[in-house]
Amino acid sequence: PKLRVGKFKDGQAVIRHSGHFTLDQNPELGDETRVQLPHPELFGLLEKGQRLLINDGKIRLKVIRADDQEILCSAEVGGVISDRKGVNVPDAEVPIPALTDKDRKDLAFAMDRGVDWIGLSFVQRPEDLAEARRLMGGKGALCAKIEKPMAIRRLDEIIELSDGIMVARGDLGVELEPQEVPPLQKRIVNKARTAGKPVIVATQMLESMIESPAPTRAEVSDVANAVYDGADTVMLSAETAAGDWPEEAVTIMHRIARQVESDEAYLERVRFLDTPPDATTADALAHACMTVADTVTIEAITVFTGSGSTARRVARERPNVPVLVLTPSMRTARRLGLLWGAHAVATKDIGSFEEMIAKGKRMALRHGFGRAGSKLIALAGVPFGTPGSTNLLHVVTISGDELENHDS
Repeated sequence: PKLRVGKFKDGQAVIRHSGHFTLDQNPELGDETRVQLPHPELFGLLEKGQRLLINDGKIRLKVIRADDQEILCSAEVGGVISDRKGVNVPDAEVPIPALTDKDRKDLAFAMDRGVDWIGLSFVQRPEDLAEARRLMGGKGALCAKIEKPMAIRRLDEIIELSDGIMVARGDLGVELEPQEVPPLQKRIVNKARTAGKPVIVATQMLESMIESPAPTRAEVSDVANAVYDGADTVMLSAETAAGDWPEEAVTIMHRIARQVESDEAYLERVRFLDTPPDATTADALAHACMTVADTVTIEAITVFTGSGSTARRVARERPNVPVLVLTPSMRTARRLGLLWGAHAVATKDIGSFEEMIAKGKRMALRHGFGRAGSKLIALAGVPFGTPGSTNLLHVVTISGDELENHDS
């Protein structure tokens, strides 16, 4: 959960540069000398010299003395502080569970309504994910938001326990020095890609478009670099949640991504990261899909999957053609919306090799991934409907008349 200060008598107060300011457990309204910090687990935890960052780092405090009742600080950078502003503690691992009681209730509500993805904020340790996973009961996919320096220390474990990763640069940039964030972003993206987990780059991507109809050139470069790094997804937040130009922000982000992907150097950049396949048949065939698509003129790779794992394997290889995912599960189809290069379609299950080939051709025609004479790769597992059985790769040619007398 987000740590926050309490409230002030006048709604706000001014902390003087180099002055003293106290955070305590007194629920009385704060002033220019003190305010409540309604998080008892922080008291007795912090030590002299550690930092507290308030309001996204605009106010920087350093601990002079801390005990079980109050934390006396010196203001390295003062300023205006107002009700319920966020607090970051970059120098300590805060013993607060990632899920509050309210979070647990919200999670149950979301699962009951079939939410596809859950983003878990302020993950510090793998155990945070394990609790969320248990409460979700296998009903949704879990995305770990990496926004705490403590999470970096156990990044590999966190990625392993997640279904996806978000590089949440806002709070991460508060607790780290600004120049540390770009290389860390690339490191997280690369690790998630290597693990075959979808990775989202988020926060302040087109920040100026909260108020402006056009982004800055630096923002355009920021989005483009995330796409060049091979991120599965780039995400808007305040630009669409509270901005004045939400549709324009989405349109511009889409145009940036399409422009980057049309660059001749794009695929080479994306594949600079080596993602060697695991020693499994499914991984070997996913890698083979990329090789075949590079060698033969292929319009799309059609992947038949129930859980989506085969589609994730193929996407990890970053093939040079779209991945048309056909699944009998609407839930799987929706979850795969985050996946690089994937176009997921919920359709009736297949029961034979002939049906698989015929359906792959029809769906490619119907969704604009081929025409008469186009070649497709079909990837599936036999026996059909058996999870983890991916063992078949077939190259087929569309004749063009496959849609006649068919509606599925």
